[in-house]
Amino acid sequence: MGNRVTRDDFEWVYTEQPHTQRRKEILAKYPEIKTLMGPDPHLKWIVSGMVFMQFLACYLVKDLSWKWIFFWAYAFGGCINHSLTLAIHDISHNVAFGNKQARWNRWFAVFANLPIGVPYSASFKKYHIDHHRYLGGDSLDVDIPTDFEGWFFCTPLRKLLWLFLQPLFYSLRPLYVNPKAITRMEILNALVQFSIDLIIYYLWGLRPVVYLIAGTILCLGFHPISGHFIAEHYMFLKGYETYSYYGPLNWLTFNVGYHMEHHDFPSIPGCRLPMVKKIAAEYYDNLPHHQSWIRVLWDFVFDDTLGPYSRVKRLCKLAKES
Repeated sequence: MGNRVTRDDFEWVYTEQPHTQRRKEILAKYPEIKTLMGPDPHLKWIVSGMVFMQFLACYLVKDLSWKWIFFWAYAFGGCINHSLTLAIHDISHNVAFGNKQARWNRWFAVFANLPIGVPYSASFKKYHIDHHRYLGGDSLDVDIPTDFEGWFFCTPLRKLLWLFLQPLFYSLRPLYVNPKAITRMEILNALVQFSIDLIIYYLWGLRPVVYLIAGTILCLGFHPISGHFIAEHYMFLKGYETYSYYGPLNWLTFNVGYHMEHHDFPSIPGCRLPMVKKIAAEYYDNLPHHQSWIRVLWDFVFDDTLGPYSRVKRLCKLAKES
């Protein structure tokens, strides 16, 4: 990709995010896309199967040596847990049971959270709304790295360390950038999660609990699937702040790679996003996109024009709460 520049600050823009206008244009030309909105009837069954698969894995690893605990956590369990975080992402848009069953979606996200080992789903929902509403918004979109991250993690070794520490930054950054009051759902999420952790510990010991939590930390850090964190919104080409990926890892990640399409139509479940691209092909086929998440990670670490500063930022006015 060309047109790259060495960065010592974010790319500040003074325009609205592009997704709102493109959504209006596409819906005006292809109103049939509205029929793709609504719940995914298969999502609850796929997620339930993944959750119970991890519970079975907890039983199977209870007597393994520690080296095999960490091996299977990285090679297998963590992949499922990362996929479950992306299922929670979809569920946060109410695509498991539909907008009229918001409470069912919230509690199903808590259920999907169980193998992840730490409470996540309620807090994610609270902040992810802002990521869509205020994409790139200064002090509003907590997906944007802090100034410290951009300044410090600027060499290949430091960027590699930053990738390993991504789970830490993603969990702590909201508390610094845009702290919000703890909600009742977050408390319930934590109570349910830690209760299940204790039950697993009581039944099978410490190893299965470490297997779950280590898999989450390892596979949300430096792992091929984690390439999506960088691929989605880091500015590989000047003027483009969202990118899609159409490769095979979408099969494991609920089509999160169709990220341009997702931001254009967040109420369409991941399983139907390829249909959006097919219907409105002229809006997506000529946009820059990624071919490989592994290549994304490689370029991010070793290209000195890329780093945590490679993000678009804008000033956004707070929307009125309905």
